[in-house]
Amino acid sequence: MTARTFRFFIPLLAVAAAAMCGMAIIALSGRDPFMIYEKLFRATFASGYGTGQVLFKTTTLIFTGLAVALPFKARLFNIGGEGQLQLAALAAAITGALLPASVPPVAVLPLSALAAMTAGGVWGASAGILKVRFGVNEVISTIMLNFIAQAAAGYLLTWRFAEPSTEHTAEIGRSAMMPRIDELFGIMAGSPANITLFLALGAALCAALYLFRSRGGYELRAVGLQPEAAASAGIRSGLHVTTVMAGAGAVAGLGALNLVSGYKHYYEAGLTGGFGFSGIAVALLAGAHPVWIVPAALFFGLLEYGGLAVGAYVPKDIFMIIQALTILIVIVLNARKP
Repeated sequence: MTARTFRFFIPLLAVAAAAMCGMAIIALSGRDPFMIYEKLFRATFASGYGTGQVLFKTTTLIFTGLAVALPFKARLFNIGGEGQLQLAALAAAITGALLPASVPPVAVLPLSALAAMTAGGVWGASAGILKVRFGVNEVISTIMLNFIAQAAAGYLLTWRFAEPSTEHTAEIGRSAMMPRIDELFGIMAGSPANITLFLALGAALCAALYLFRSRGGYELRAVGLQPEAAASAGIRSGLHVTTVMAGAGAVAGLGALNLVSGYKHYYEAGLTGGFGFSGIAVALLAGAHPVWIVPAALFFGLLEYGGLAVGAYVPKDIFMIIQALTILIVIVLNARKP
């Protein structure tokens, strides 16, 4: 087996190995692993509501996975997806709630999306600028920016934008709401799945076309593979670093539409639920390839909701262990030379 073929099968091998480890853990807990897995699939893909729940979680994971995968092509590790998503969600909620009635309804949703992308993009660009101008490692800066984003969002929510006697912002206007899939197609009734899913699929396709079919994507990958050679060829690595970090933040910001415009219709503490951090695992499982981000996000979405669905039988923590084992196995297999 060639190295390329081996690496192609790494995600599948990792998922299979992690699933088998999960069976062993479930058995040790005193439950029948086959019964648990059957109930998990019955509660998810065998149910319209469950399928919608999985796709809802998958949608945000695609965006946050892309936010990690794009900078990774330039050998940058964006750990800041959670902070970028959090500020974007707050920005989308505030914009959707405060836009005056004079704004045409057809423009409200695009303006909310623009606000979310701008908030996430500015936060991502901050890490890029710190790296280019001051040599600050992006891992450190994005981690610290996550803490700042959390504190800033908490302050703005508590002291500026929370509705009286509540712990959330005002509800966004109807024009700022994403239509749900059950309303449009009559399927997945009652689930929060909405048309942001199609936006996520489009974002993955556009990211793949940019990386592998455009000059900018070629230059970005050149910066990651051979920075010295790229500089000799006249490629401005600093510009690409700042741009890709800003773009990653903007893509993470789009995930806020799924949570705010398509689901809650307001911002509250804890709304992002760790999606930004889970996006790191999604990108690692997908090998940072935009197209493979989609099935990787689906797998993690399945575990996220499936763990809740069978929580009456086994602890949800078991499925968190399966997620962690999957990534550890991916790392180990990537380090192995066939």
